[in-house]
Amino acid sequence: MLHPFTEPIEGIALPSLFTFPFHYTPHPLCVKAAEEVQDYLAGQQQWAAELAEGKMFGVLVVQTPEGEVGFLAAFSGNLAHGNRYPYFVPPVFDLLQPDGFFCIEEQQISTLNARIDELEGELRYRECKEQLTDLKVTAERESKEGKLALKASKEARDVRREAVANDEIALAELIRESQHEKAELNRLKRMRKEEIASLATEIEVFEEKLNRLKEERRVRSAALQRRLFDHFVMRNGRGETKGLCDIFQEAIQKLPPAGAGECAAPKLLQYAYLQRMKPLAMAEFWWGASPKTELRRHGHYYPACKGKCEPILKFMLQGLEVEPNPLLKDVHRDTLLEVVYEDDWLLVVNKPAGMLSVPGKGDVDSVYSRMRRNYPEATGPLVVHRLDMATSGLLLIAKTKEVHKELQAQFKDRAIKKRYTALLDGEVMEDEGTVDLPLCLDPQDRPRQVVSEEFGKSAVTAYKVVSRTGATRVAFYPATGRTHQLRVHAAHSSGLNAPIRGDELYGNKAERLYLHAEALEFTHPITGERIQLERLADF
Repeated sequence: MLHPFTEPIEGIALPSLFTFPFHYTPHPLCVKAAEEVQDYLAGQQQWAAELAEGKMFGVLVVQTPEGEVGFLAAFSGNLAHGNRYPYFVPPVFDLLQPDGFFCIEEQQISTLNARIDELEGELRYRECKEQLTDLKVTAERESKEGKLALKASKEARDVRREAVANDEIALAELIRESQHEKAELNRLKRMRKEEIASLATEIEVFEEKLNRLKEERRVRSAALQRRLFDHFVMRNGRGETKGLCDIFQEAIQKLPPAGAGECAAPKLLQYAYLQRMKPLAMAEFWWGASPKTELRRHGHYYPACKGKCEPILKFMLQGLEVEPNPLLKDVHRDTLLEVVYEDDWLLVVNKPAGMLSVPGKGDVDSVYSRMRRNYPEATGPLVVHRLDMATSGLLLIAKTKEVHKELQAQFKDRAIKKRYTALLDGEVMEDEGTVDLPLCLDPQDRPRQVVSEEFGKSAVTAYKVVSRTGATRVAFYPATGRTHQLRVHAAHSSGLNAPIRGDELYGNKAERLYLHAEALEFTHPITGERIQLERLADF
């Protein structure tokens, strides 16, 4: 299971601190290990189809008690319907054992699913639902038509009634005619009501059976998931153990999500601890095509996911000396914040890359904090809009609550124009165009965004190519302001298919994210003047 490096590594210094798994640059030893795993994968034809669809792999550089340095390899989830292969570390818990409780109970749940599908697809059930829908429409139409016919008959009788005002027999006949028409309409309504009730009762019998089966499935699935998590007992660098349910009790979501403990990183650390190996550095990379919604690029390195892995790794890394979170490094505490425009009511600053727009975790300086210190008399929220921490450029600040409200209204009405410039890793063939891909948060991997036609909010970006020099320089004109909109629209295969350089979430990490908000145009809320500002990117 421990793989020696095939090439000499004596010239590469061992890392002094273990990798911070959520923001990292792969250590040279991890890069070498990943390349060896990738060479191995390239020769495995039996997995070719699944590997082509995409899979996350991980490497862990370790040192044995005897001082030997090598690496371990793992994959997330299952590979070709299996989770045990000689080249990779075993799962924390083997849920695919044929005679194990998980497979046995999963088969029972599969049987329930089949019964539910069979019942939902039963011909009589579908016919009843269709007939009920049609009958309700018919009843509504007949009721409206009947009321109109009654009204027309009444108007005709009123004319006739005037003509026979002194004829008691004729008047009585008109009354009987009116009563008969009303009775006929009521009889038709009762008949339709009885037909609807009969169909509804028949449907209810089907749906009671369905609901019982679905409730049984829900209860059994929840019990199985809980029993499964009880078998995931994780270890840390201190030799302590803790179950998944206990680990997630300290997290926001409280309950482990499906698949927790099956990612590459926990598998690697668990095996290293069990074999008394010292973890030195870790990296994860994607191999194969990108999923339709997520953004993964073949051969690129990625941080560990937040939803499944953050609580687990927070426990498992205890006892190791880990690199500090680079996002908590206050690199701009003493940086002079350039003011591009200022008057009595508002100002625009040029935010540097790596500075927060608003306070986040830890005591890290932000534009908001700086403005609150510099303008203690200012009222309201100050920051009108936000830029990602990694994005540089023009940021609009309101000094009063009223001005803030007016400027936000301009954003909502799309009356504020913005232009960004970006350097993309790849060549964009079209000179200009529009990307329209709806976006929503990936709840299992915050703050990553995914493309979703079902759950996403509209996100529209116009673009124009500025230059092509291996990389592509583009100008972005966002019509909406979704989180990571430009980053996703640039990287996604249905967008420009060229990630912004330095985008470690959707592309490759570099010394910075090459995205800059360089132009801003808005109407001054007090003077009514149209303000146009520009600060060109320094890349």
